[in-house]
Amino acid sequence: MKKGLFKLLAKINKLILPSFTKKRLDLSKASKYQMAIIGWRYFITTNALD
Repeated sequence: MKKGLFKLLAKINKLILPSFTKKRLDLSKASKYQMAIIGWRYFITTNALD
């Protein structure tokens, strides 16, 4: 159940949230808002893969 929820959230993230790797964002110059999105996507992705 938990893994299925994270897989669903990962698909929603991919559709809605921006991809900063495609925009070549430098992490040292990222704003707090951008870092929060990166952290959220990382958290959801790692839990979906486990």
